[in-house]
Amino acid sequence: MAVNSPLPIASQLHPVAGIQLGFAQAGIRKADRKDLLVMKLAPTATVAGVLTANRFCAAPVQVCKAHLSGASMVSGAPIRALVINTGNANAGTGVTGLVAANATCSALAELLECEPSQVLPFSTGVILEPLPVERLIAGLPAAIDNLKEDNWYSAAEAIMTTDTQPKAASRQVKIGEHTITLTGISKGAGMIMPNMATMLGFLAMDVKVAQPVLEQLVKQAANRSFNCISIDGDTSTNDAFMLIATGVSDLEITDTDSPEYAALMAAVVSLSQQLAQMIVRDGEGATKFMTVTVEQGRDVEECRQIAYSIANSPLVKTAFFASDPNLGRLLMAIGKAGVHDLDVGQVDLYLDDVLVVKHGGRNPDYQESDGQRVMKQSEIVTRVLLARGTARATVWTCDLSHEYVTINADYRS
Repeated sequence: MAVNSPLPIASQLHPVAGIQLGFAQAGIRKADRKDLLVMKLAPTATVAGVLTANRFCAAPVQVCKAHLSGASMVSGAPIRALVINTGNANAGTGVTGLVAANATCSALAELLECEPSQVLPFSTGVILEPLPVERLIAGLPAAIDNLKEDNWYSAAEAIMTTDTQPKAASRQVKIGEHTITLTGISKGAGMIMPNMATMLGFLAMDVKVAQPVLEQLVKQAANRSFNCISIDGDTSTNDAFMLIATGVSDLEITDTDSPEYAALMAAVVSLSQQLAQMIVRDGEGATKFMTVTVEQGRDVEECRQIAYSIANSPLVKTAFFASDPNLGRLLMAIGKAGVHDLDVGQVDLYLDDVLVVKHGGRNPDYQESDGQRVMKQSEIVTRVLLARGTARATVWTCDLSHEYVTINADYRS
């Protein structure tokens, strides 16, 4: 089960005016499970996204990039729908996969009376297997039949793979005289490491946002949330984080220098971080949620480099799973991060409030019992102080357990 992450409550997920969600059981990989989701958008909506950097990016990712590029043009037609399937990633499928992804867009466009280029496709699941596109297309009418504004909980269920629970969150914030609604869902539990993760994230809000502004906002939000998580260090073929502004609110944001943009960005980043952390808390086999913060660096990049070196180290992660204060592994991870001019004699290291390393060596006052006390917690903060500047970065990760191996050994069974 997810680490300290209660199930979302359907009634607390606010509908977002201008977006409807419908799901179906299409039998894409397994029978009798929600595995197909359609999101229908108002004509006023703008959409922007951040997609995987994996060179083996899946067919739907390739189609999605092309359609987003067309929509961002001045004369481009706005995105009217998103379609997501689980159970099959449609990745590593060559030309056949592209044909299937485009056929999906065409079928949904016909049902919604729009152009195929106005549909964005997403897939998640097993890689290197042909997408059963006939089943997907056959399930679309059922998904459209139950389109509703308040289907967010079911939508979160419909995009799960090895997730142990749906991931969804919502909030309402006041910006100036306007109260706006934001609701989002995410999925992911393994193959998690930016850029991005084997994750999907969809966040909708009822504010009106100009396309160039939304494109900047989604990148900023991703860099402070979904691109700050790691479960196992693997970057998936299908990652996507999409930001949808439905445009039905009276609040309109057209420039990134306004106080309204700053307030909106704070709300989007906060909700995105919550959705991203839900993924880590539900990491495959995870028993602990770990925050790794690197401070006093010369720049954010070197802080992130060291934070990820710690977060992705199997030796560090297994030590945390065992509550074993073998903390020399943390120094190893810091030292191998690739910051070649790092003066290790200036480095301090904390586990929560316990100073373990002082000026590059074991703190004379450190007691192993203090380290073990912290490592037995289900939530742990590791802080590294570099003493070389003012930059900082935070990464969220989890431990690595026996169950992680079991889940991934049996994934296709």
